[in-house]
Amino acid sequence: QVQLEESGGGTVRAGDSLKLTCAVSGGSFMRLNMGWFRQAEGKEREFLAAIEWIGNTFYADSAKGRFTISKDNAKRTVYLQMNNLKPEDTASYTCAARQQSGLGYHAGEYDYWGQGTQVTVST
Repeated sequence: QVQLEESGGGTVRAGDSLKLTCAVSGGSFMRLNMGWFRQAEGKEREFLAAIEWIGNTFYADSAKGRFTISKDNAKRTVYLQMNNLKPEDTASYTCAARQQSGLGYHAGEYDYWGQGTQVTVST
């Protein structure tokens, strides 16, 4: 059983940066394909970025240029570096794991989910 735990959220000002962390326990981390999603209040869950077990990455248009997904196999951890944050980035950010091969672009393609970490960006 794979378990995910996010951390690193908080309240920041517009233009600041945050680095979210997703610690993975259980399962074979080296074979997991990971993703980050967010959900703002009253809105649907939104895909942000994905990283394949071999390191290939993919970003949603909303994340390109400002967000970077990465992972540390030794630490069984996935990161989401977020720069130049904007008030519209305010949301609960969740990491997810996918056991099937390839990148996942939709929530339904992921098997395991964390509880989320809140990011609030003020003006």
